[in-house]
Amino acid sequence: MSLRQKIEQEIRKRGPIPFSRYMELCLYDPELGYYSRHTEKFGKAGDFYTSSDVHAVFGRLLARQFDEMWRALDSPGRIELLELGPGRGLFAQDVLDWSEKKFPDFFRALHYTLVERSASLRERLAATFRGRIAGGKVVVLSQLEGSGFNRQSEDMPQTSIDTLGAKVPLIVFANEFFDALPVEILSEKGALHINARDGHFVEEWAPASAAELEFLDRYSVHPEGGARTEAPLLALEHMSKLAANIQRGYLIAIDYGYTRAQQLAGRHLGTVMAYRQHSASPNPYETPGEQDITAHVNFTALAAAAEDNRMLAHKLLTQSQFLMGIGEANQFADAFEECRLPQERAKVALQLKHLVTPAGMGETFQVLVAGKGVERSRLESLSGLHFGRT
Repeated sequence: MSLRQKIEQEIRKRGPIPFSRYMELCLYDPELGYYSRHTEKFGKAGDFYTSSDVHAVFGRLLARQFDEMWRALDSPGRIELLELGPGRGLFAQDVLDWSEKKFPDFFRALHYTLVERSASLRERLAATFRGRIAGGKVVVLSQLEGSGFNRQSEDMPQTSIDTLGAKVPLIVFANEFFDALPVEILSEKGALHINARDGHFVEEWAPASAAELEFLDRYSVHPEGGARTEAPLLALEHMSKLAANIQRGYLIAIDYGYTRAQQLAGRHLGTVMAYRQHSASPNPYETPGEQDITAHVNFTALAAAAEDNRMLAHKLLTQSQFLMGIGEANQFADAFEECRLPQERAKVALQLKHLVTPAGMGETFQVLVAGKGVERSRLESLSGLHFGRT
């Protein structure tokens, strides 16, 4: 049975399904979903690039920032770094390797937890980090118990986010995690549901729920004239639980997204996109399970969810501002240290440019940094937040 047939079967049984359910099946069906398939998704051979695919300097700069965060927490004997949706683990590799080399005190205190919903990607992570897992430095989980990160029960190790956050200071890192969470789609007609007819998926509309309407009132806009917008209710649920259970530490979320002010200006409406073989399409109904589906992140809503749970959220930065702030003190030595020849330095300079300039990823991605149990002055002293002020 194909995923299309499986979705059609559910529709025949239940009736038209919310778009969020359709997106969840397309991405996370345990057998046929996009992230469950044993195919390459990242880099040149896959469907999209992440910042860690571009150059190891992304992880190296964040290692430098994590070390600062650890010291701002008075250098505790143990700190937990929790990465959500780590994929192949390139970022984690870069952070661990560079921390071990450049920040040995931080590295000794560091314990790294990788939370990956995809069973096939967990297999890759287990192989990649076999030595560090055996040494107790890294653990790979299918979910955090009670967090809602995975609604299927699996025979995989779990741990509780509230237990994790209560035991030790915690840094949560989420790079391109929230954009892949299922969303509701709303228009002036109501909430989008998906039906099946004559072998095709058909869009239908149902009255919006109270929660969806409240989201529009608080964090978004009421779409008019055929426009659509997304209500990322699941993303808010995740952020609220994470923020509530961080007792002392930080959260960094990096993604492409927008603020409510930008939506009020008429931008970022209808942001659902599908990606396959580095081509973007606005049609999420083609080849279900074989293409990635994403929606831009509403950072106004995420920041509010963090602050509602006693976190201090810094104003939104671009990835360019964030990385420039971290790297400017040593002129991005993290990127160029291993270059021996001029042509090697030129190549790395181009890769770095792609990460920090508007023509590359620098202005496309936004960065939300929030802290709890740390003084405002210490939060604002982080180098990644410096460039945005200047």
